Amino acid sequence: MADRGPVLVVGGTGMLGSQVVSGLLTGGKHVRALVRPGSDASLLEELGATIARGDMMDPESLVSAMDGVDAVITSAAGYTHHREGDSPVIDTVGNTNLVDAASRVGVRRFVLTSILTCDQTPEVPHFWHKKLTEDRLEELGVPFVALRPGAFLEQIARFGDPFSEGRLTWFGSPSVPLTYVLASDLAGYLAAAVDASGVEGQRIDIGWDRPVTMQDIADISGQILGRKIELVLTPMNPLNPMAKDLGAMIDWFGTGRYVADTSRQREVFGPPPTAEDAVARLLTSLGHKLD
Repeated sequence: MADRGPVLVVGGTGMLGSQVVSGLLTGGKHVRALVRPGSDASLLEELGATIARGDMMDPESLVSAMDGVDAVITSAAGYTHHREGDSPVIDTVGNTNLVDAASRVGVRRFVLTSILTCDQTPEVPHFWHKKLTEDRLEELGVPFVALRPGAFLEQIARFGDPFSEGRLTWFGSPSVPLTYVLASDLAGYLAAAVDASGVEGQRIDIGWDRPVTMQDIADISGQILGRKIELVLTPMNPLNPMAKDLGAMIDWFGTGRYVADTSRQREVFGPPPTAEDAVARLLTSLGHKLD
């Protein structure tokens, strides 16, 4: 397919966004990454992306960053506070600014990283904000596709390798099945969604071959490693600035309704990974040698 122009990636300095940039470049796309003034963009430049300095809170900088682009992919999320300057306002005002800029410029496709079941959860702010962004895209007539992934499995290793310690820590129910994803898989789907046919205006659930419990994750990883992995339940820290939002999310998880319908994912992107394959790849990424 002829190159129509660069793809603007918003959130490219994050765990997911950097993998989206890499996947697009590997696929032969030209990539422009939106990076806040003062943020380090050296890794993205080393990958081969060009850098557009701008901020989701500055509408004109977004219009400038989108000048001449073919498509936009955003994985930006303010509520996580993973990077300096992140704020929940990114998920509201920032996303509105981004969609409005895409409408003004007339991008061919806008690929949104949404959240599974976001349209069912007004009580979970960071879920609901994704639903509102989907609605804004539809309202303004921006050609879009929204991928709705489950929970990132990598989060269990955010503060270290729990498998080396033999203990998985979890603050939800050990027995309610949920949908999980690997960021590396989602990054590939996001990159592929730029040119996927027949997806405009669709919300596509993203997950594995089946929902699993965190006890299942412990058991699967233990079987792969050949030793027991203990599941330890821990209460959420009430001093966490995201405690209210995360608490509402955990309550939603407990309903058993955080489960993907992966039929459309299968049609567009191919068979979903199995839980066993995904866990094995996470273990490999953490440096574990598998038999």
